[in-house]
Amino acid sequence: MAALLARYAECIFWMARYMERAENLARILDVHETFARDSFGSTNWLPILRLNADEKRFFELYPTASVKNVLNFYVLDQNNPTSIIAAIAAARENARQLRPLISTEMWAHLNMFYNRLLALEPATDLAQHNIQRLCASIKEACQTHTGITEGTFFRDQGWYFYQLGRNLERADQATRVLDIKYHTLLPSPRDVGTPIDISQWNSLLRSAAGYHAFRRVYPRGMTPAAVAGFLLFNDNFPRSVLVCMREVDSLLNRLNSKYRLRRGTLPLERSDELLGNLSNQTIESVISVGLHEYLDGLQINFGKLSNDIAQAFFLIDEPGTLSA
Repeated sequence: MAALLARYAECIFWMARYMERAENLARILDVHETFARDSFGSTNWLPILRLNADEKRFFELYPTASVKNVLNFYVLDQNNPTSIIAAIAAARENARQLRPLISTEMWAHLNMFYNRLLALEPATDLAQHNIQRLCASIKEACQTHTGITEGTFFRDQGWYFYQLGRNLERADQATRVLDIKYHTLLPSPRDVGTPIDISQWNSLLRSAAGYHAFRRVYPRGMTPAAVAGFLLFNDNFPRSVLVCMREVDSLLNRLNSKYRLRRGTLPLERSDELLGNLSNQTIESVISVGLHEYLDGLQINFGKLSNDIAQAFFLIDEPGTLSA
């Protein structure tokens, strides 16, 4: 089998990450709008900025964190690298470089999705009463991309890097969706476990597409600890951090054994360590040390794993092939 060019592997990895990132940002905006309203009906959007560490950059461009400004910043601002349109533009640029490898359907759908975002009208499409509909349409477009890719992408090394990027990004974003609940309602670790509004945890589960799966495991009740434990450690829910990391570890193992990519030893060691940590944790032990602190630690380790993957597979000297 022909070896995969390192730059193609990087493009595939990041195309998958950007698509997953756009979908999850739409989920975060959706759930935040749902449960961050106060008794006066207004919504505090500062937690979104804090969650993404975007406060400094945001306030250099906008005077206040109003719903209009924050939505424009995260949906349509092409100068903001963490916006949805920037993620889709980056995925499209990666796809353009991958034209010899990806299907016509994948390329066509990404083009169509990007053009739809360009055509959005800030005054109407970003109005607060349209947020849920807008987020639903973005999630649907991202899921359509996933379906097209599943059905048309050739199963060689490129497929492994696509899955690697998607699962690593999904694990990272699952911690962020969970963390936004912490930022919004639980400002101190000592408050973790106190009674809170169950409907908001319900909304969070729905934002992670996990409500019905959760109900199958916990048919009679819902507690914050049960929801957090489900999103972190459930070994049957495809969006849980544990399942995503198990898939990442398996993919790195297969790249190492099936395609003899020996340079993957370092990311494999870090992945093994992360997976071991997740497999041996319980939600009770996490809450005892602080949920936010634990999520923050996971996000730092996901960043290190991504850097290890880049060092192992993408920064190879010319001719830049991922051969044995």
